Amino acid sequence: MAKVDRRIVRTQEAIKKAFLELMSEKNFDSMTIKDISDRANINRATVYLHYLDKFDLLDKIIEEHINNMVNLCESEAEMDWIESTVHCMEYLERNYLFFSTMLASEGAPYFRSRFVQHNIQEFKKDVDKTKGKNFVQSEDVVVEFVANAYVGVVEWWLKNGMPYPPQEMAEKVGDLLERIL
Repeated sequence: MAKVDRRIVRTQEAIKKAFLELMSEKNFDSMTIKDISDRANINRATVYLHYLDKFDLLDKIIEEHINNMVNLCESEAEMDWIESTVHCMEYLERNYLFFSTMLASEGAPYFRSRFVQHNIQEFKKDVDKTKGKNFVQSEDVVVEFVANAYVGVVEWWLKNGMPYPPQEMAEKVGDLLERIL
């Protein structure tokens, strides 16, 4: 595996952080690469070395977090609901700036849609409609309901400044998920 230059990683992190800070302050459409480079304290050309434009930057940030969540879910496959939800809530907390910007500030409706789709794929693995409470339900309806409810609760949690610590929030959400799934 090729070694990644730490300067490149630091520069990309500075660009992403500047971008997210600006997204929380102003409308995406009015944001420019100059705004991003000024906030990151780098040259505008440096941003273009790493990203085609602000749309590419947004796409890459979203992809990074979706991929991280997919990997997180794969590593939690053998855990119970509450334990795996704790890991998810801790990830959300560690990446508060990103998730609060993308979900709570209405900054990127595209991300919310991707986040819901990610959760639909994950919850599909857990719906058992062959017996029990979901026996007569449509799998599509159940997973749409659960994924949208989960994302809605995450939005609420972030908009309200994470009023419960990740462990407690995970217990609340995990308990609700167990009732549905």
